[in-house]
Amino acid sequence: MTEPLIELKGVSISFGTNKVLDNVDLTIYRGEALGIIGPSGTGKSTILRVIAGLIAPDSGEIYIQGVRREGLIEDATNLVGIGMVFQQAALFDSLTVEENVGFSLYQHSKLRRSRIRELVNEKLEMVGLSGIGDRYPAELSGGMRKRVSFARAIMSNPDNPKDRPEVLLYDEPTAGLDPIASTVIEDLIRQLQCTQGICSTYAIVTHQHSTIRRTADQIVFLYQGKVQWQGTVSEIDTTDHPLIRQFISGSVSGPIHVVG
Repeated sequence: MTEPLIELKGVSISFGTNKVLDNVDLTIYRGEALGIIGPSGTGKSTILRVIAGLIAPDSGEIYIQGVRREGLIEDATNLVGIGMVFQQAALFDSLTVEENVGFSLYQHSKLRRSRIRELVNEKLEMVGLSGIGDRYPAELSGGMRKRVSFARAIMSNPDNPKDRPEVLLYDEPTAGLDPIASTVIEDLIRQLQCTQGICSTYAIVTHQHSTIRRTADQIVFLYQGKVQWQGTVSEIDTTDHPLIRQFISGSVSGPIHVVG
């Protein structure tokens, strides 16, 4: 049987009295496109941050290619590079696109500035944004800002092959975008996985039906901090599971509690 690339075992995390994840088991295999869905406030973004090593769980174990991670990402040497695309792009407004995309290399590498600019231009070309390195985030559309954040997430130091991201974590990458801009982002996610030879594995949190169907192969449904259902994208149309039926239909009637 194929060894999991990333594995969460019994992961729980609380913020104050709010238990966000409750004994969650999750497995991601190499080459998998995993969609994480569910109502708002059920721990989906938190799972991504746990996988990325940005927050540590209160209990449970995290394995990266069979090796248990202790602490946060800076405390461990991962065998697999992990990049993250945040929901609001999370760009620095005072920096140019070039400075945003090359930020980690400017801060933590010994590469010449001219070499970093070359790498930045290469990544911008990959996401279809050649020639905008001198612009600021405020000068870009929402879809363009998302693509800049993609370029930053796949940036790596060529002097350190282990730095190259094999796994990308997408937190609501199409949130707030119009249908056409969403399609561009969805196509780019698949393109990076299939044709660019990088980021062959990813997990994506989304509420949008088109994004679920166009970017995910496997689905995990989270509710009340627990994995309530797992299956393929095609199975969300055929399952009788009441949580899935209510979520996909958008009905206010059913087992999912509607706040307000």
